[in-house]
Amino acid sequence: MKSLRLKVAIFICLFATSGGREVNVHHKDHVPTYNHTLAKILVEYSSAVYISNLTELFTWTCSRCDDMTKGFEIIDLIVDVKHCLQAFVGVAQDLNAIVIAFRGTQERSIQNWIEDLFWKQLDLKYPGTPDAMVHHGFYSAYHNTTIRPGVLHAVKRAKNFFGDLDIMVTGHSMGGAMASFCALDLVVNYGTHNVQVMTFGQPRTGNAAFVSYFKKHVPNTIRVTHGHDIVPHLPPYYSYFPQKTYQHFPREVWLYNIGWGSLVYTVEKVCDGSGEDPTCSRSVSGNSITDHLEYFGIELQAETWDSCRIVLDHDMSSYSTTDLSGNIVLSRTPIASVLELNTQKRKGGISVL
Repeated sequence: MKSLRLKVAIFICLFATSGGREVNVHHKDHVPTYNHTLAKILVEYSSAVYISNLTELFTWTCSRCDDMTKGFEIIDLIVDVKHCLQAFVGVAQDLNAIVIAFRGTQERSIQNWIEDLFWKQLDLKYPGTPDAMVHHGFYSAYHNTTIRPGVLHAVKRAKNFFGDLDIMVTGHSMGGAMASFCALDLVVNYGTHNVQVMTFGQPRTGNAAFVSYFKKHVPNTIRVTHGHDIVPHLPPYYSYFPQKTYQHFPREVWLYNIGWGSLVYTVEKVCDGSGEDPTCSRSVSGNSITDHLEYFGIELQAETWDSCRIVLDHDMSSYSTTDLSGNIVLSRTPIASVLELNTQKRKGGISVL
């Protein structure tokens, strides 16, 4: 039965992305610059946030906490156990920035979660703009859990300690949707002007009016998609019903392979400013879960889909607080002497969006 439901859902997705009149979202273009090296760094943060061993993650000693993110220091690690959500806020010396990463879904089954995405309705008006609509589940995962206050508190502490650093917000899958809401929240409600977003395999989050609102306030945004990844095709985009459908915000960068046999290499195509470029990921069928779970060769999923289990050593008790619902925050004061951060951009550093 589950297999039949998924096949029916994929058929609907293929129909939804075919033909019809295109929606043109008009923007005064600020074109974010795609940086390959930055993408390779941020995808590692989006992978690390899936780690369930909180001790290894908080101390940045986990198996995914090396390579291009070596030396990163987490300030706060927020775990909403009740809603199976996780995020961290920390400071990256090489980026000279605060990094916020949100975990994607860790429900019982990735297949069940994807099936549910087909049927999500635009059922919540986004506050502050009359026509913008989003799905309440996407919105609530960030706004109505312990994730939002935990992230905002950590960002405030980091800025108080290090000054006005850039903020880079990232996440994979559902974590990408949460990253988008977080970035918009920081800009609109807290007056932060140096926010950049890069997500991986993110689903659509709102309608055309929401896209226009988001693009206006968070122009430095890149959505990376991969091959036939099914999730960026969801919830479906119906080009025949432009005011009633979900739509992606720009700018997409589509990763896809060309060639045969041993002569295969990956193209990184920077797409147009519509958010729904028909020559990018929409040009292929969205039918792959495998493509969703790996970007740039980096695994983007939990160690297990069986539960929202966590591991925390007793010697972390001096860093942790737990509320009445069992939600956990691990927190510490940054080590300035180790990071030696400078609030001015280093000329030789990595170019950002």
